[in-house]
Amino acid sequence: MEPMPDLAPRRLAELRTLLLRHHKCLLDGERAVYERDVAKIATTGQYLNLVMSDPHFAWLRELSQFIVEVDVAASSRTPATDETAGRLLGEARKLLTPDEAGQGFARRYFEVLQRDPEAALAHGEVLDALAKL
Repeated sequence: MEPMPDLAPRRLAELRTLLLRHHKCLLDGERAVYERDVAKIATTGQYLNLVMSDPHFAWLRELSQFIVEVDVAASSRTPATDETAGRLLGEARKLLTPDEAGQGFARRYFEVLQRDPEAALAHGEVLDALAKL
């Protein structure tokens, strides 16, 4: 009987893809709100600058940083272990838990899910996919 292949690299790649897609959905929603309430974003460079430095987008930086952490684990010279993949999956589930009474990301995420049907739908899809990883 052959040994079971290590699934950690595949799980991390799937987690990364899932988080990037969700991050884009959240960014798109926040861009629409920004353009409605503040000003039209004229260029990609301006948009990138806003995402990196404007307080309106600041809450998403926690998710951005977590995606970088997943990237680092997935691209390390030492192959990721099942333990690492499991830890990061658990952290992803925790991070993507909206909390009306919370602070920072959890609170803002809750508010966005209440306001944006696209984000709420994407949230459900992310939870389903995380459960399968």
